[in-house]
Amino acid sequence: MEVLCLEPSLVTVKAICILDNDGKRILCKYYDDTFPSLKEQTKFEKSLFKKTHKANGEIIMHEGVTAVYRSNVDLFFYVIGAQTENELMLMAVLNGLYDALSLVLRKNVERRALTERMDALLLIVDEVVDGGVILETDPSVITQRIAIKMEEGGFTEQSVVQVLQSARENLKWSLLK
Repeated sequence: MEVLCLEPSLVTVKAICILDNDGKRILCKYYDDTFPSLKEQTKFEKSLFKKTHKANGEIIMHEGVTAVYRSNVDLFFYVIGAQTENELMLMAVLNGLYDALSLVLRKNVERRALTERMDALLLIVDEVVDGGVILETDPSVITQRIAIKMEEGGFTEQSVVQVLQSARENLKWSLLK
């Protein structure tokens, strides 16, 4: 009997994928070189979708990896780990990701709403997993963190409107002087 000895590692997630109901990529983030090229990634995503889009399961062993998945309306969410990875850890990541998205999208987790809020999606994925290491799985903590980052970062639609109104006011007052 062969004994498998693995080196300890914090890296537990190989990839996070969100596909639409046709199996097309909305967002996929790979954290290692299991599938190094875009061609291999796309091939893997298509075969994974083909195996899971009609199944009622939550966990699948596919092409040497463990994938936990969840579907909703017109989206499929996948968290992929090594074949020896703990499925409960992967499922915690999946549930944290999905529930945080559900909070941000006000329970309207569908393709259109998700693509409109791609900035929030990217921030959520980055808050959940960084470099394959699980950072957070509590949806309320994740949404609090991304709310802070969205307030800090760049222009939002509201801030652009505020800048334009301020510029208009300043122009009006400078012309009246």
